[in-house]
Amino acid sequence: MRSPDASAARCCSGSVGSSSAVEPAESAESETSVAEANSVESSRRLMIASNIHHARRLLQGTMEKRIVFTGGGTAGHVLPARAVIERLAELPAAIETEWIGSRRGIERSMVESWGIGYRWVPSGKLRRYFSLRNFLDLFSIGLGIVASLAVLMRRRPHLLFSKGGYVSVPPVIAAWLLRIPVITHDSDLLPGLATRINARFSQRILVAYQSSAERLHPRYGERVVVSGNPVREAILRADRRRGLQVLGFSGRKPIVLFLGGSLGSAQINQLVQQLLPKLRSRCDIVHQRGSHQPVEPDGPDYRSFSFVAEEYADLLAAADVVVCRAGAGTLWEVALTARPAILLPLGTDASRGDQIDNARYFADRGAAIAVLGKDAVEQRVLQEIDALISDPQRAGALGRAAKAVCGGDPAGTIVELITALW
Repeated sequence: MRSPDASAARCCSGSVGSSSAVEPAESAESETSVAEANSVESSRRLMIASNIHHARRLLQGTMEKRIVFTGGGTAGHVLPARAVIERLAELPAAIETEWIGSRRGIERSMVESWGIGYRWVPSGKLRRYFSLRNFLDLFSIGLGIVASLAVLMRRRPHLLFSKGGYVSVPPVIAAWLLRIPVITHDSDLLPGLATRINARFSQRILVAYQSSAERLHPRYGERVVVSGNPVREAILRADRRRGLQVLGFSGRKPIVLFLGGSLGSAQINQLVQQLLPKLRSRCDIVHQRGSHQPVEPDGPDYRSFSFVAEEYADLLAAADVVVCRAGAGTLWEVALTARPAILLPLGTDASRGDQIDNARYFADRGAAIAVLGKDAVEQRVLQEIDALISDPQRAGALGRAAKAVCGGDPAGTIVELITALW
Protein backbone atom coordinates (compact mmCIF):
# COMPACT_ATOMS: atom_id res chain seq x y z
CA MET A 1 0.00 0.00 0.00
CA ARG A 2 1.38 3.40 -1.10
CA SER A 3 1.80 6.10 1.57
CA PRO A 4 0.46 9.58 0.95
CA ASP A 5 3.89 11.06 1.38
CA ALA A 6 5.48 8.85 -1.22
CA SER A 7 2.79 9.70 -3.69
CA ALA A 8 3.21 13.39 -3.00
CA ALA A 9 6.98 13.12 -3.40
CA ARG A 10 6.61 11.43 -6.77
CA CYS A 11 4.13 14.11 -7.88
CA CYS A 12 6.43 16.93 -6.80
CA SER A 13 9.52 15.41 -8.36
CA GLY A 14 7.65 15.06 -11.60
CA SER A 15 6.57 18.68 -11.65
CA VAL A 16 9.99 20.20 -10.88
CA GLY A 17 13.06 19.52 -13.04
CA SER A 18 11.16 17.46 -15.73
CA SER A 19 8.51 18.20 -18.41
CA SER A 20 7.68 14.61 -19.18
CA ALA A 21 4.38 14.74 -17.30
CA VAL A 22 2.94 17.66 -19.34
CA GLU A 23 4.05 16.57 -22.83
CA PRO A 24 1.22 14.03 -23.25
CA ALA A 25 -1.40 16.65 -22.35
CA GLU A 26 0.03 19.19 -24.79
CA SER A 27 0.23 16.49 -27.46
CA ALA A 28 -3.44 15.62 -26.94
CA GLU A 29 -4.46 19.27 -27.18
CA SER A 30 -2.42 19.60 -30.39
CA GLU A 31 -4.03 16.52 -31.92
CA THR A 32 -7.49 17.85 -31.01
CA SER A 33 -6.74 21.17 -32.70
CA VAL A 34 -5.50 19.43 -35.83
CA ALA A 35 -8.58 17.20 -35.89
CA GLU A 36 -10.88 20.18 -35.48
CA ALA A 37 -9.06 22.02 -38.26
CA ASN A 38 -9.32 18.99 -40.52
CA SER A 39 -13.02 18.69 -39.71
CA VAL A 40 -13.64 22.35 -40.54
CA GLU A 41 -11.69 22.02 -43.77
CA SER A 42 -13.56 18.86 -44.69
CA SER A 43 -16.90 20.55 -44.01
CA ARG A 44 -15.84 23.52 -46.09
CA ARG A 45 -14.88 21.27 -49.00
CA LEU A 46 -18.16 19.38 -48.75
CA MET A 47 -20.07 22.65 -48.76
CA ILE A 48 -18.16 23.87 -51.82
CA ALA A 49 -18.73 20.53 -53.59
CA SER A 50 -22.42 20.67 -52.72
CA ASN A 51 -22.71 24.22 -54.02
CA ILE A 52 -20.91 23.29 -57.24
CA HIS A 53 -23.19 20.26 -57.71
CA HIS A 54 -26.26 22.40 -57.06
CA ALA A 55 -25.02 25.04 -59.49
CA ARG A 56 -24.42 22.40 -62.12
CA ARG A 57 -27.93 21.04 -61.63
CA LEU A 58 -29.38 24.53 -62.01
CA LEU A 59 -27.24 25.14 -65.06
CA GLN A 60 -28.28 21.83 -66.60
CA GLY A 61 -31.91 22.74 -65.96
CA THR A 62 -31.55 25.94 -67.98
CA MET A 63 -29.08 24.82 -70.67
CA GLU A 64 -30.39 24.34 -74.18
CA LYS A 65 -31.43 20.79 -74.97
CA ARG A 66 -31.64 19.44 -78.47
CA ILE A 67 -34.18 16.78 -79.41
CA VAL A 68 -34.68 15.31 -82.86
CA PHE A 69 -38.09 13.82 -83.66
CA THR A 70 -38.75 11.34 -86.43
CA GLY A 71 -41.78 9.62 -87.93
CA GLY A 72 -44.32 10.10 -90.67
CA GLY A 73 -46.55 8.68 -93.33
CA THR A 74 -49.84 9.86 -91.81
CA ALA A 75 -50.92 12.58 -89.39
CA GLY A 76 -51.18 9.85 -86.73
CA HIS A 77 -47.38 9.59 -86.80
CA VAL A 78 -46.98 13.35 -86.37
CA LEU A 79 -49.68 14.99 -84.26
CA PRO A 80 -48.99 13.02 -81.03
CA ALA A 81 -45.40 14.27 -81.20
CA ARG A 82 -46.70 17.84 -81.34
CA ALA A 83 -48.38 17.25 -77.98
CA VAL A 84 -44.97 16.23 -76.56
CA ILE A 85 -43.28 19.28 -78.11
CA GLU A 86 -45.91 21.55 -76.52
CA ARG A 87 -45.22 20.08 -73.08
CA LEU A 88 -41.44 20.28 -73.54
CA ALA A 89 -41.85 24.01 -74.19
CA GLU A 90 -43.12 24.37 -70.60
CA LEU A 91 -39.78 23.21 -69.13
CA PRO A 92 -37.28 25.78 -67.78
CA ALA A 93 -34.64 24.53 -70.20
CA ALA A 94 -34.52 25.96 -73.71
CA ILE A 95 -35.54 23.16 -76.07
CA GLU A 96 -34.35 23.07 -79.67
CA THR A 97 -36.29 20.62 -81.83
CA GLU A 98 -35.78 19.28 -85.31
CA TRP A 99 -37.55 16.63 -87.38
CA ILE A 100 -36.29 13.91 -89.69
CA GLY A 101 -38.87 12.64 -92.16
CA SER A 102 -39.41 11.63 -95.74
CA ARG A 103 -39.03 13.87 -98.75
CA ARG A 104 -42.69 14.03 -99.78
CA GLY A 105 -44.61 12.74 -96.77
CA ILE A 106 -47.49 14.59 -95.16
CA GLU A 107 -45.26 15.14 -92.11
CA ARG A 108 -43.14 17.68 -93.98
CA SER A 109 -45.83 20.31 -94.53
CA MET A 110 -47.22 19.78 -91.02
CA VAL A 111 -43.87 20.11 -89.24
CA GLU A 112 -42.74 23.10 -91.29
CA SER A 113 -46.03 24.86 -90.52
CA TRP A 114 -45.09 24.64 -86.82
CA GLY A 115 -41.80 26.45 -87.47
CA ILE A 116 -39.68 23.38 -86.72
CA GLY A 117 -36.58 22.59 -88.76
CA TYR A 118 -37.09 19.67 -91.15
CA ARG A 119 -34.54 17.32 -92.70
CA TRP A 120 -35.54 14.61 -95.12
CA VAL A 121 -33.70 11.33 -95.60
CA PRO A 122 -34.21 8.45 -98.07
CA SER A 123 -36.43 5.71 -96.73
CA GLY A 124 -37.88 2.42 -97.88
CA LYS A 125 -41.27 0.94 -97.17
CA LEU A 126 -41.34 -2.08 -94.85
CA ARG A 127 -43.47 -4.80 -96.36
CA ARG A 128 -44.63 -8.02 -94.74
CA TYR A 129 -44.92 -9.81 -98.07
CA PHE A 130 -42.52 -10.76 -100.86
CA SER A 131 -41.90 -8.09 -103.46
CA LEU A 132 -38.96 -7.28 -105.70
CA ARG A 133 -39.25 -3.71 -104.43
CA ASN A 134 -38.15 -4.94 -101.02
CA PHE A 135 -34.59 -5.26 -102.33
CA LEU A 136 -34.60 -1.72 -103.69
CA ASP A 137 -36.08 -0.43 -100.44
CA LEU A 138 -33.34 -2.13 -98.42
CA PHE A 139 -30.87 -0.03 -100.42
CA SER A 140 -32.96 3.08 -99.66
CA ILE A 141 -32.95 2.25 -95.96
CA GLY A 142 -29.16 1.98 -96.07
CA LEU A 143 -28.92 5.39 -97.69
CA GLY A 144 -31.34 6.70 -95.08
CA ILE A 145 -29.08 5.48 -92.28
CA VAL A 146 -26.07 7.25 -93.83
CA ALA A 147 -28.06 10.46 -94.33
CA SER A 148 -29.39 10.26 -90.75
CA LEU A 149 -25.86 9.80 -89.42
CA ALA A 150 -24.85 13.02 -91.17
CA VAL A 151 -27.79 14.94 -89.69
CA LEU A 152 -27.29 13.61 -86.16
CA MET A 153 -23.50 14.07 -86.18
CA ARG A 154 -24.02 17.69 -87.16
CA ARG A 155 -26.80 18.40 -84.66
CA ARG A 156 -25.62 16.14 -81.80
CA PRO A 157 -29.03 15.94 -80.07
CA HIS A 158 -29.42 14.83 -76.49
CA LEU A 159 -32.19 12.42 -77.53
CA LEU A 160 -34.09 11.05 -80.53
CA PHE A 161 -37.84 10.54 -80.21
CA SER A 162 -39.47 8.25 -82.77
CA LYS A 163 -43.19 8.33 -83.50
CA GLY A 164 -43.04 5.38 -85.88
CA GLY A 165 -43.70 4.83 -89.54
CA TYR A 166 -41.18 3.32 -91.92
CA VAL A 167 -39.26 6.61 -92.26
CA SER A 168 -38.30 6.42 -88.56
CA VAL A 169 -36.16 3.28 -88.88
CA PRO A 170 -32.99 4.83 -90.44
CA PRO A 171 -32.76 7.71 -87.89
CA VAL A 172 -33.30 5.31 -84.98
CA ILE A 173 -30.49 3.00 -86.14
CA ALA A 174 -28.23 5.99 -86.78
CA ALA A 175 -28.87 7.35 -83.27
CA TRP A 176 -28.06 3.95 -81.78
CA LEU A 177 -24.75 3.87 -83.70
CA LEU A 178 -23.90 7.32 -82.30
CA ARG A 179 -24.94 6.33 -78.75
CA ILE A 180 -27.73 8.90 -78.71
CA PRO A 181 -30.59 7.79 -76.41
CA VAL A 182 -33.74 6.74 -78.28
CA ILE A 183 -37.38 6.69 -77.17
CA THR A 184 -39.87 5.07 -79.53
CA HIS A 185 -43.64 5.39 -79.20
CA ASP A 186 -46.44 3.41 -80.85
CA SER A 187 -50.07 4.51 -80.67
CA ASP A 188 -51.82 1.36 -81.87
CA LEU A 189 -53.04 -1.58 -79.85
CA LEU A 190 -50.70 -3.87 -81.79
CA PRO A 191 -47.25 -2.28 -82.25
CA GLY A 192 -46.28 -1.98 -85.91
CA LEU A 193 -43.30 -3.44 -87.73
CA ALA A 194 -41.31 -0.19 -87.58
CA THR A 195 -41.77 -0.05 -83.80
CA ARG A 196 -40.72 -3.68 -83.44
CA ILE A 197 -37.51 -2.90 -85.32
CA ASN A 198 -36.91 0.37 -83.48
CA ALA A 199 -37.45 -1.33 -80.11
CA ARG A 200 -34.15 -3.18 -80.51
CA PHE A 201 -32.29 0.14 -80.55
CA SER A 202 -34.32 2.08 -77.96
CA GLN A 203 -33.80 2.85 -74.28
CA ARG A 204 -37.56 3.22 -73.77
CA ILE A 205 -40.42 1.64 -75.72
CA LEU A 206 -43.70 3.46 -75.11
CA VAL A 207 -47.08 1.91 -75.86
CA ALA A 208 -50.68 3.04 -75.45
CA TYR A 209 -52.21 0.11 -73.56
CA GLN A 210 -51.20 -2.59 -71.12
CA SER A 211 -52.23 -5.24 -73.63
CA SER A 212 -49.84 -3.60 -76.13
CA ALA A 213 -46.97 -4.09 -73.70
CA GLU A 214 -47.88 -7.75 -73.32
CA ARG A 215 -47.53 -8.25 -77.08
CA LEU A 216 -43.89 -7.18 -77.10
CA HIS A 217 -41.05 -9.63 -76.47
CA PRO A 218 -40.35 -10.24 -72.76
CA ARG A 219 -36.67 -9.42 -73.29
CA TYR A 220 -37.51 -5.72 -73.34
CA GLY A 221 -38.64 -5.93 -69.70
CA GLU A 222 -38.63 -2.60 -67.88
CA ARG A 223 -37.75 -0.71 -71.05
CA VAL A 224 -41.45 -0.96 -71.97
CA VAL A 225 -43.66 1.78 -70.50
CA VAL A 226 -47.43 2.11 -70.86
CA SER A 227 -47.69 5.85 -71.49
CA GLY A 228 -50.97 6.20 -73.38
CA ASN A 229 -51.25 8.40 -76.47
CA PRO A 230 -50.30 12.08 -76.17
CA VAL A 231 -52.95 14.49 -77.42
CA ARG A 232 -52.50 18.15 -78.29
CA GLU A 233 -53.51 20.69 -75.68
CA ALA A 234 -55.99 22.21 -78.14
CA ILE A 235 -58.07 19.00 -78.01
CA LEU A 236 -58.37 19.31 -74.24
CA ARG A 237 -59.51 22.94 -74.61
CA ALA A 238 -62.05 22.23 -77.36
CA ASP A 239 -65.09 24.51 -77.30
CA ARG A 240 -68.48 23.75 -78.86
CA ARG A 241 -69.45 27.39 -79.30
CA ARG A 242 -66.31 28.16 -81.28
CA GLY A 243 -66.97 25.09 -83.41
CA LEU A 244 -70.49 26.26 -84.21
CA GLN A 245 -69.13 29.66 -85.19
CA VAL A 246 -66.60 28.10 -87.57
CA LEU A 247 -69.34 25.98 -89.15
CA GLY A 248 -72.03 28.63 -89.20
CA PHE A 249 -74.52 26.18 -87.66
CA SER A 250 -77.07 27.14 -85.02
CA GLY A 251 -76.69 23.93 -83.01
CA ARG A 252 -80.44 23.36 -82.95
CA LYS A 253 -80.05 20.20 -85.03
CA PRO A 254 -77.70 17.33 -84.13
CA ILE A 255 -74.35 17.56 -85.92
CA VAL A 256 -72.79 14.47 -87.51
CA LEU A 257 -69.06 14.77 -88.22
CA PHE A 258 -67.54 12.46 -90.85
CA LEU A 259 -63.75 12.17 -90.58
CA GLY A 260 -61.83 10.60 -93.45
CA GLY A 261 -58.40 10.95 -91.86
CA SER A 262 -55.48 13.10 -92.99
CA LEU A 263 -55.37 11.38 -96.37
CA GLY A 264 -59.12 11.15 -96.86
CA SER A 265 -61.29 8.05 -97.26
CA ALA A 266 -63.07 7.05 -100.45
CA GLN A 267 -65.41 4.79 -98.46
CA ILE A 268 -66.47 7.52 -96.03
CA ASN A 269 -66.85 10.05 -98.84
CA GLN A 270 -69.16 7.64 -100.66
CA LEU A 271 -71.19 7.11 -97.48
CA VAL A 272 -71.61 10.87 -97.06
CA GLN A 273 -72.89 11.10 -100.61
CA GLN A 274 -75.39 8.32 -99.95
CA LEU A 275 -76.47 9.49 -96.49
CA LEU A 276 -76.69 13.24 -97.01
CA PRO A 277 -80.19 13.23 -98.59
CA LYS A 278 -81.49 11.03 -95.77
CA LEU A 279 -79.91 12.96 -92.90
CA ARG A 280 -80.11 16.62 -93.86
CA SER A 281 -83.72 17.10 -92.79
CA ARG A 282 -82.83 16.31 -89.18
CA CYS A 283 -79.04 16.74 -88.98
CA ASP A 284 -76.28 19.12 -89.99
CA ILE A 285 -73.36 17.39 -91.71
CA VAL A 286 -69.63 18.16 -91.43
CA HIS A 287 -67.37 16.31 -93.84
CA GLN A 288 -63.57 16.11 -93.66
CA ARG A 289 -62.75 14.63 -97.08
CA GLY A 290 -58.99 14.82 -97.64
CA SER A 291 -57.99 15.42 -101.26
CA HIS A 292 -61.34 14.12 -102.55
CA GLN A 293 -63.95 16.45 -104.05
CA PRO A 294 -66.87 17.74 -101.93
CA VAL A 295 -70.13 15.86 -102.23
CA GLU A 296 -71.76 19.19 -103.04
CA PRO A 297 -71.04 22.89 -102.44
CA ASP A 298 -71.28 24.09 -98.84
CA GLY A 299 -74.84 24.93 -97.84
CA PRO A 300 -76.96 25.64 -94.76
CA ASP A 301 -76.71 22.03 -93.54
CA TYR A 302 -73.43 20.79 -95.13
CA ARG A 303 -69.81 21.88 -94.66
CA SER A 304 -66.76 20.13 -96.11
CA PHE A 305 -63.03 20.54 -95.49
CA SER A 306 -60.04 18.95 -97.17
CA PHE A 307 -58.07 18.97 -93.92
CA VAL A 308 -58.82 20.69 -90.64
CA ALA A 309 -55.91 21.99 -88.59
CA GLU A 310 -56.40 24.53 -85.82
CA GLU A 311 -60.22 24.37 -85.81
CA TYR A 312 -60.31 20.57 -85.63
CA ALA A 313 -60.70 20.38 -81.84
CA ASP A 314 -63.63 22.78 -81.82
CA LEU A 315 -65.35 20.89 -84.64
CA LEU A 316 -65.07 17.73 -82.54
CA ALA A 317 -66.62 19.50 -79.58
CA ALA A 318 -69.48 20.73 -81.76
CA ALA A 319 -70.32 17.22 -83.05
CA ASP A 320 -73.04 15.08 -81.53
CA VAL A 321 -71.91 11.95 -83.40
CA VAL A 322 -68.57 11.21 -85.08
CA VAL A 323 -68.21 8.71 -87.92
CA CYS A 324 -64.54 7.95 -88.52
CA ARG A 325 -61.76 5.48 -89.12
CA ALA A 326 -60.08 3.82 -86.15
CA GLY A 327 -56.58 5.25 -86.33
CA ALA A 328 -55.14 5.48 -82.84
CA GLY A 329 -54.64 9.25 -82.89
CA THR A 330 -58.17 9.95 -84.07
CA LEU A 331 -59.59 7.55 -81.48
CA TRP A 332 -57.91 9.32 -78.57
CA GLU A 333 -58.81 12.79 -79.83
CA VAL A 334 -62.46 11.83 -80.25
CA ALA A 335 -62.48 10.04 -76.90
CA LEU A 336 -60.97 12.91 -74.91
CA THR A 337 -63.73 15.20 -76.16
CA ALA A 338 -66.21 12.51 -74.99
CA ARG A 339 -67.82 12.25 -78.43
CA PRO A 340 -69.81 9.08 -79.26
CA ALA A 341 -68.13 7.45 -82.26
CA ILE A 342 -69.10 5.02 -85.00
CA LEU A 343 -65.86 3.40 -86.15
CA LEU A 344 -65.30 2.18 -89.72
CA PRO A 345 -61.77 0.74 -89.56
CA LEU A 346 -59.60 0.11 -92.57
CA GLY A 347 -59.62 -3.57 -93.53
CA THR A 348 -56.69 -5.91 -94.03
CA ASP A 349 -56.78 -5.29 -97.78
CA ALA A 350 -55.58 -1.71 -97.19
CA SER A 351 -53.62 -2.04 -93.93
CA ARG A 352 -52.06 -4.52 -91.54
CA GLY A 353 -55.33 -4.67 -89.59
CA ASP A 354 -54.28 -2.34 -86.78
CA GLN A 355 -57.45 -0.25 -87.07
CA ILE A 356 -59.62 -3.35 -86.68
CA ASP A 357 -57.78 -4.16 -83.43
CA ASN A 358 -58.20 -0.58 -82.21
CA ALA A 359 -61.92 -0.54 -83.04
CA ARG A 360 -62.60 -3.84 -81.30
CA TYR A 361 -60.69 -2.71 -78.22
CA PHE A 362 -62.97 0.31 -77.81
CA ALA A 363 -66.17 -1.53 -78.77
CA ASP A 364 -65.47 -4.32 -76.26
CA ARG A 365 -65.33 -1.67 -73.51
CA GLY A 366 -68.56 0.05 -74.52
CA ALA A 367 -66.53 3.04 -75.68
CA ALA A 368 -67.56 3.10 -79.36
CA ILE A 369 -69.61 1.32 -82.00
CA ALA A 370 -67.50 -0.69 -84.45
CA VAL A 371 -68.89 -1.49 -87.90
CA LEU A 372 -66.45 -3.85 -89.58
CA GLY A 373 -65.78 -4.93 -93.14
CA LYS A 374 -68.78 -5.62 -95.35
CA ASP A 375 -71.18 -4.42 -92.62
CA ALA A 376 -70.05 -0.84 -93.20
CA VAL A 377 -72.76 -0.09 -95.74
CA GLU A 378 -75.19 2.79 -96.06
CA GLN A 379 -78.15 1.20 -94.27
CA ARG A 380 -76.15 -0.07 -91.28
CA VAL A 381 -74.33 3.22 -90.73
CA LEU A 382 -77.60 5.15 -91.03
CA GLN A 383 -79.15 2.84 -88.46
CA GLU A 384 -76.34 3.46 -85.98
CA ILE A 385 -76.47 7.25 -86.49
CA ASP A 386 -80.24 7.29 -85.96
CA ALA A 387 -79.90 5.17 -82.81
CA LEU A 388 -77.41 7.61 -81.22
CA ILE A 389 -79.30 10.74 -82.23
CA SER A 390 -82.57 9.38 -80.82
CA ASP A 391 -80.96 8.20 -77.58
CA PRO A 392 -78.78 10.96 -76.09
CA GLN A 393 -78.34 8.96 -72.89
CA ARG A 394 -76.71 6.09 -74.76
CA ALA A 395 -74.62 8.49 -76.81
CA GLY A 396 -73.40 10.18 -73.62
CA ALA A 397 -72.52 6.84 -72.04
CA LEU A 398 -70.40 5.92 -75.07
CA GLY A 399 -68.54 9.22 -74.90
CA ARG A 400 -67.87 8.92 -71.17
CA ALA A 401 -66.65 5.33 -71.53
CA ALA A 402 -64.28 6.38 -74.32
CA LYS A 403 -62.85 9.18 -72.20
CA ALA A 404 -62.31 6.72 -69.34
CA VAL A 405 -60.34 4.39 -71.63
CA CYS A 406 -58.03 7.29 -72.56
CA GLY A 407 -57.24 8.62 -69.10
CA GLY A 408 -54.00 9.80 -67.52
CA ASP A 409 -51.50 12.39 -68.74
CA PRO A 410 -49.57 10.73 -71.60
CA ALA A 411 -47.70 13.85 -72.72
CA GLY A 412 -46.58 14.58 -69.15
CA THR A 413 -45.44 10.99 -68.66
CA ILE A 414 -43.42 11.08 -71.87
CA VAL A 415 -41.74 14.37 -70.96
CA GLU A 416 -40.67 12.89 -67.62
CA LEU A 417 -39.14 9.91 -69.43
CA ILE A 418 -37.34 12.23 -71.85
CA THR A 419 -35.81 14.37 -69.09
CA ALA A 420 -34.72 11.24 -67.21
CA LEU A 421 -32.52 10.26 -70.19
CA TRP A 422 -30.83 13.66 -70.67
